[in-house]
Amino acid sequence: MKKINLLIILVISIILVACGGNNDDSSKEKKIKLAHTGAEDHQYHIVAKKFKEKLEDNSDVNFTVDIQPNASLGSEGEAIEQVSEGTIEMTTVAADSNLSNTIPEMNLFGIPYIFEDKDHVYNALDNEPGQELLDLAEDKGMKGLGYWEVGFRHLTNDDQEITKPEDVQGLKIRVQPAKVWEDHMDALGANPTPVDFDELYSALDQGVVDGEENPLPTIDSMKFYEVQSYVSLTGHAYTPAVVLMSDDFYEGLSEEEQEAVEEAVEETTTYQRETLDEQEDEIIEKLEDEGVQITEEDEVDRDAFQEATSDVKDSVADEVPEEIVQKFIDAKE
Repeated sequence: MKKINLLIILVISIILVACGGNNDDSSKEKKIKLAHTGAEDHQYHIVAKKFKEKLEDNSDVNFTVDIQPNASLGSEGEAIEQVSEGTIEMTTVAADSNLSNTIPEMNLFGIPYIFEDKDHVYNALDNEPGQELLDLAEDKGMKGLGYWEVGFRHLTNDDQEITKPEDVQGLKIRVQPAKVWEDHMDALGANPTPVDFDELYSALDQGVVDGEENPLPTIDSMKFYEVQSYVSLTGHAYTPAVVLMSDDFYEGLSEEEQEAVEEAVEETTTYQRETLDEQEDEIIEKLEDEGVQITEEDEVDRDAFQEATSDVKDSVADEVPEEIVQKFIDAKE
């Protein structure tokens, strides 16, 4: 009788362990804290909300996403450090800002005029050139999941209209904390002044800098038009928002959960690109209604800007080898 009882207990134990093994990881809620520095209508937040929706609505996994906007957990540099160390799970940051100090090859996105248009950008990011850069995050304790969008960058200031490089000379232009941007503005004769993104509005308002450069949706969402009178559609560079996850957190997910995260990033990338593209004409109209003078693309001497900044790629050749630059240039084909 004792042997039978022991046998029954053993069988029950095996069943319980098996059931526990089946449910433990798959049913346990996984929490993702996603930090970014944008306001609630910034590009970062638009796509972060859609990512949260997609991932939490996936009935095959059990995720909750806690979005922390407005640099509530620190600057982009601090968010990168926290993700790398695993103290937060996820962030999205400008490729060519603080991230380029961690992954120097990301300076590529500050090199002027390597992209012709958005089709060229997306062909590069969504294929081998973009993936090779994402893979570099693994050496820094992070998983590069993809590229959300910040957009093509344009010059703004509060002093004068900008149509040619000479108009930028002597202006204090805020730059992202990356070498490529200092070299970029030096080439134009501006005074490059590093300012963290979350401090930029006040720097413009207080005259710490005369101007800055950002995509139209950023200028709109961060209300820079309140403290800038001129926007010139120079389109001098394109900035992607790199989507980063703590490598420890990612590796702790099941294969199904990893696939769910990657699928949500991919789907929201398409959604955000389409959404922002639809918004740009509306933003230009809004800025004009706010009294901002818009210098259209065909009024900007693009060739002169391109010539003036042609040596910038050489100044960052140690960080961004020529073969990487060429891969992105060739991706237009």
